[in-house]
Amino acid sequence: MGKIAFVFPGQGSQKVGMGESLANQHVHIQKMFQKADEKLGYSLTDIMFNGPEEELTLTSNAQPALLAVSMAVLKRFEEEGVTPDFTAGHSLGEYSALAAAGAITYEEAVWAVHQRGNLMEEAVPAGQGAMAAVLGMEREVLEEVTMSVTQGGAVVAVANFNCPGQIVISGSKEGVEQAAALLKEKGAKRVIPLNVSGPFHSPLMEPAAEKLRAVLDKANIQSSRIPVVANVDAQPVTDAETIKENLVKQLYSPVLWEDSVQTMLDAGVDTFIEIGSGTVLSGLIKKINRRVRTFAISDEESIVKTVVALKEETE
Repeated sequence: MGKIAFVFPGQGSQKVGMGESLANQHVHIQKMFQKADEKLGYSLTDIMFNGPEEELTLTSNAQPALLAVSMAVLKRFEEEGVTPDFTAGHSLGEYSALAAAGAITYEEAVWAVHQRGNLMEEAVPAGQGAMAAVLGMEREVLEEVTMSVTQGGAVVAVANFNCPGQIVISGSKEGVEQAAALLKEKGAKRVIPLNVSGPFHSPLMEPAAEKLRAVLDKANIQSSRIPVVANVDAQPVTDAETIKENLVKQLYSPVLWEDSVQTMLDAGVDTFIEIGSGTVLSGLIKKINRRVRTFAISDEESIVKTVVALKEETE
């Protein structure tokens, strides 16, 4: 077997009830969620388990909730003795990847992403920004269209290079609508609005970036034990200062997910384990390279199945 990468989902993967069955089965997982509640000063767990969905989707709740679930699943999975050669996360998921690699503690990561969510909501009030997934369009055409719309006065930019044929745009509601219409004219198969509350990874997030730097200064980021492949340049990093700079830039820069996966493939990774809510990243990774093995773990049943499959591979 080749190398293993742990990958962590970002915003949009949240769903009411995530993490609840694991908490009900394991007291120490319950305590992890309680630590998140204590750190934040309100019951994030109640929103995660009971909703309503509109409240969970709010950036300031979705981000710590997704991180808490990923870290809880990771804690349970690590008890089975599986360790990664690399970690990586999609946008918000990069904080989970850093916590998994020892660059930041769980409690400080929960606090930092809650602050990050608040800053992102403040930067652009809900409803004024938008994001959309564009299917079946080349990178170059997308970059040309977003540039032309922005030159016309409405803000839109490429936000995520997810996999071949799936790229996300982000910006003002008007900018995304204009770009969507142009992209359909140029042959995009579909343009799908995303269930997020802000224009992430666009220039509209730049005002939040410097404020985020102040948050990260308080979060005691350290050099990581394991290389973390960064969203902003798709390169492995372990150095604390570089990690911090990358997180600041990440707020307004595109997420190079396809490139990040390719970096790990080139380094010998052949097994990707998605840790947390949903299976979005597993699907993207398969579209980048069909031959790799992917697992998605989110509860006791999926953890046990994955451990059995990994043991069979090594025997």
